[in-house]
Amino acid sequence: MFKIGDKVVYPMHGAGIIEAIEEKEVLGDKRSYYIMKMPFGNMKLMVPIDNVNENGLRQVVNPEEVIRVISILQDNDNSMSANWNRRYRANMEKIKSGNIYEVAEVVRNLSLRDREKGLSTGERKMLENARQILISELVLAKEEKEDSIKNMLEELFA
Repeated sequence: MFKIGDKVVYPMHGAGIIEAIEEKEVLGDKRSYYIMKMPFGNMKLMVPIDNVNENGLRQVVNPEEVIRVISILQDNDNSMSANWNRRYRANMEKIKSGNIYEVAEVVRNLSLRDREKGLSTGERKMLENARQILISELVLAKEEKEDSIKNMLEELFA
């Protein structure tokens, strides 16, 4: 159970702060929801409390885990499939997992590939999505501004 004020990550959407816990009726079904505010943009998400385990909602990483994320981003190991379809599916699975280390791998691998060979439109969108998910969690974990985290990522892949 999370409480108001907790910093959490919702896979495929990124990190946010639980702003409220409300009971709502959706399609005739009354359920309790976490109301999650994202750190940028005015987006709010309603996450059903009763399937938190299935949807992968978890706490934001701690400072030690941030260090590991940064080391993953700095690693130049780019062991991705040459086949676009396999690479895309593998990267999508990593993003869907909600695991920050796997999302960091996707950001690193696609950023390196973009620098070396360029990306297709689909992979470029995937990179932007993965970057946004990663940035949202790092903003909350490091308690820094979005621009600071974006600059750090740009410096890593310059």
